[in-house]
Amino acid sequence: MEVETPAQTQRREQQQLPSGAGARVAAKPLHRNPRLVVSFLLMVIGSASSPLLLRTYYLHGGNRKWLSSLLQSAGCPLLLAPICASFFSRRRCSATTPLFLMSPRLLAASIVVGLMAGLDGLLYAYGMAYLPVSTSSILSATQLAFTCGFALLLVRQRFTPFSVNAVVLLSVGAVMLGMNAGGDRPAGVSRAQYSAGFATTLGAAALYGFMLPVMELSQARHAARTGCAVTYTLVMEMQIVIGLLATAFSAVGMLVNNDFQVSLVTRTASLSLSLIPEGRYVPILT
Repeated sequence: MEVETPAQTQRREQQQLPSGAGARVAAKPLHRNPRLVVSFLLMVIGSASSPLLLRTYYLHGGNRKWLSSLLQSAGCPLLLAPICASFFSRRRCSATTPLFLMSPRLLAASIVVGLMAGLDGLLYAYGMAYLPVSTSSILSATQLAFTCGFALLLVRQRFTPFSVNAVVLLSVGAVMLGMNAGGDRPAGVSRAQYSAGFATTLGAAALYGFMLPVMELSQARHAARTGCAVTYTLVMEMQIVIGLLATAFSAVGMLVNNDFQVSLVTRTASLSLSLIPEGRYVPILT
């Protein structure tokens, strides 16, 4: 395993840039790129809140794994807003600008990654049904180790001391959890269910760690074939295709599992929701 220092990493990245580009990139502060800042904030909020909301769903009687998987990607149409804004901005500059920047090969790669994302969401939803949030979060964080390993194999990404340190710490954490399997098992969860949740969550982390280098590899090959840079709009187009395929994957699973059902319930002592009037029926998904 080849390890490079941070200084070597910086020099290598600057050498790969065109002349003068390294200075321009280094001189541009993060707050001058609002789209990137918004993406970071949304990712942090989603990563912190999704396991809590998903675990709360299961603790309050929810049991639909396919529904939980679908909800993880159902918000992808929101990406149409920045994509449309980018298109109209490009149209003002050039009347011949294409509607989509993706090539057929990149579209095919995004479809495959979307199907993997759907499977990843299902594995994660299954694991969250039987694991506490703390255990699930630590296991999910091991995706960094898988990402580093697959990135080394697929895109020849070199290891740095920081990535090696993170991989070792996360791997040790996962091993320690495995040695104490069942010690934090929630009430009502059998040992077999806990083990299955442990395995599926770790599998979801591994699959996600494989998806990211695949996306980077497909983008690099697209740039090499077309000679065009990988832009923010191109990444958003890939994301919406991935999200749509993942949502379709989960929707088909819900159809097969007969999950598109609602139950009519009334406000009772066990369901004391202040927004539900007495005696009224409301549709809920469980």
